[in-house]
Amino acid sequence: MSQSGELRVADLYKELRRILREHGCEFSRQASGSHELWWSPLSKRHVTVAVTVKSRHTANEVLKQAGIGKRL
Repeated sequence: MSQSGELRVADLYKELRRILREHGCEFSRQASGSHELWWSPLSKRHVTVAVTVKSRHTANEVLKQAGIGKRL
């Protein structure tokens, strides 16, 4: 996090991964290129997570697909 309390682009993946794990999601496997597949017990489906996620919008969409209401 920056001094202003906002996430930097470099921290988005780390924070996204932390939130997914907090909600019981599990890493399933490495997908194509810089993507990973995670299983969400909340939505009962796999979600694709880009290791190179660069925007809050994309990170929030992953959380939404996983059934997690928290926003970055």
